[in-house]
Amino acid sequence: MRVHVVDPSAFTRPYDHALCRALAHAGADVKLVTSRFAYGSAPPPDGYILSEQFYRHARGAAGSRRRQAAKLAEHMPDMLRYRRAARDADIVHFQWLDVQWLDRHLLPDRPLVLTAHDLLPREPRPGQARAQRRLYDAVDALIVHSEYGRRQLVDVLGLEPRKVHVIHHGAFEHLAHQRAEQPLPTELAGVDVPVVLFFGLLRPYKGLDILLDAWRQVDGAELWIVGRPRMDIEALRARAPAGVRFVTRFVGDGELAAYFRRADVVALPYSRTERFDQSGVLATALAFAKPTVLSDVGAFGEVAATGAAELVSADDPAALATALRDLLSDPSRRELLAAAAAAAAAGTYSWDEAAQRTLELYRRLLQARRPASAPQSAPP
Repeated sequence: MRVHVVDPSAFTRPYDHALCRALAHAGADVKLVTSRFAYGSAPPPDGYILSEQFYRHARGAAGSRRRQAAKLAEHMPDMLRYRRAARDADIVHFQWLDVQWLDRHLLPDRPLVLTAHDLLPREPRPGQARAQRRLYDAVDALIVHSEYGRRQLVDVLGLEPRKVHVIHHGAFEHLAHQRAEQPLPTELAGVDVPVVLFFGLLRPYKGLDILLDAWRQVDGAELWIVGRPRMDIEALRARAPAGVRFVTRFVGDGELAAYFRRADVVALPYSRTERFDQSGVLATALAFAKPTVLSDVGAFGEVAATGAAELVSADDPAALATALRDLLSDPSRRELLAAAAAAAAAGTYSWDEAAQRTLELYRRLLQARRPASAPQSAPP
């Protein structure tokens, strides 16, 4: 089976790599069609072909207006070029299509799968949510990462139930088994108290204000807030209590491992939003078998139900503070959560499991496309 996994902007390159690697190891002929990852190095292909054919002439710093404008100018011709190249694929699996109003008119004539990483745009531009709903109608199947995500698309958006498939977001095991890991920065390596880690892009919905309020009620530990800001954080810096360190830049894979290995607890205090499904940061915490405190949003409750995390009410600083204090003071509880996280990463939330379920979906789509007179044997 020839599979194209397509992520034009390389929005989720670690996810793309993990999925392509697992599909290839399961026997598929896989090509990742994407663009150069602008923020740093990306994992090398492992069993699949990499084609960075989108936005080849885009210049400017990652995330800059100059680069965004250049990508927008190249988007239509690159999508049309890819539509021709997609004739070589049996299945085309898009991870992201960021110009929704346009992209639904540029899709190739192949069985099409789209992973709904965001159920709806998290910070929508005018008309973007409506365009994304129409894009959902234009593909053959949608993958979500949880039963919560499926309910949102079926019950709230009104999509056909047969079209929406739950396949869990795998744990990023490749990040925990890198050949060359970089050490912590010197100023962090000497910290000798417990560490709570918040990691990832700094965005308004991620509850940093709630976390800082909660941290005022925690003693004898440090809170590390690590990630590239996608909002103004000066007000957060100003209100931060003692024991908080900010590392406000992109942290690549080689450096990421040291932060997760050092953390005693990972905190994801996201605010309530119906647009959010699953988190790559949580997938990383599972891979490193880290005790995690999650707010009750999106699919987080489903992960907590495995025993791999503590769940607290969203937007509740007191509940968050209590959960953090209790975990920091209870090594045995942390060990139980870590063991459950490792089990989830090796089982329900493994990429092997995700790849098998994804291949089953591909086979059903190919079977549905096969003319009635064609042989009925399943494709390889």
